Amino acid sequence: MVSFRVVLVEPQTDGNVGAVARSMGNFGFKELCMVSPCEITDEAYKRAKHGGDILRNASVVTSFEDALKDCYLVVGTSGIITHGDAHFVRIPITPKEFAEKSVGLEENVALVFGREDIGLTQEQLYRCDLLVNIPSSDDYPTLNLSHAVTILLYEIFTLQGKPSNTRPSSDDQKELMFKFFLEVLEAINYPKFRRKKTEVMFRRMMGRAVPSRWEYYTIMGVFGGSAKKIRRLEIENAELKKKLEDP
Repeated sequence: MVSFRVVLVEPQTDGNVGAVARSMGNFGFKELCMVSPCEITDEAYKRAKHGGDILRNASVVTSFEDALKDCYLVVGTSGIITHGDAHFVRIPITPKEFAEKSVGLEENVALVFGREDIGLTQEQLYRCDLLVNIPSSDDYPTLNLSHAVTILLYEIFTLQGKPSNTRPSSDDQKELMFKFFLEVLEAINYPKFRRKKTEVMFRRMMGRAVPSRWEYYTIMGVFGGSAKKIRRLEIENAELKKKLEDP
C-alpha cells in the first residue's frame, strides 16, 4: 500500500508546522519529515490540536536527499509556474490530477513543500519527478504553507482505496531506466551542456506519466539495447579505421 511522506523544507514558522500536522491528522497521513526546520515551540502543538503525535514523531534531517530516502516518487509543489513547453522544470499538474495518478501506487511517495518565502530551489525542483501547482488567482497565486498541504492531502484522501489495474515500477527500476537514458545520450554524443536539462525533462515526463512496471521494462529494454548497439558500432568503426590507417 502506498505510503505518503509530507516533507517540509526549512519551514520558517512553527505555527505553520503545527497546522500542517493538524491537516495530516484530519486526512489520515502520519509521516512528517522536516529539513532543517525552525524551532518547534508550544505554538506548533497548539495549532496541531489532535495532530500532536504527528508532530512529536516527525523526523528531522539536515539534507534534502535524506528526506527523500526510500521514496519511489518525489512530488514537488510550487506557487510559481512557467508557461511554454521549453520551461519544463515548472510545468505542473493539479492536485486532483496527481491524486488520480497516485491511485494504485504501492511505493513510498514524498510530497515536498518549500520555504514560506522562496519555496523550493531550482536544484530541488530538478530532483522532483513531477510538480504540483494549486490553481489560484493571478493577483495572489502563493498559498499559505498549511493551506497548500491541506488541499493536496484532501485530493489524495478522496481517491485512496480505489482499485487500479496497473502496478508501478520500483524505485530501483525507475533509476535504472534514467541511467540507461543517460547512457544513450552519452553514446550518441549528445551535447554535454544540454544533458542536465534533457535528463530533468525526461524525468518530469516520466513522472507525470507514472508508468506501470511493464512499461518501465519495455522502455529500459529499448534504451539499454540502443546504448549497447551504438557502442558496438563505435568499436567496429574504430577497428575498421585502424585497419585502413595501418600500412
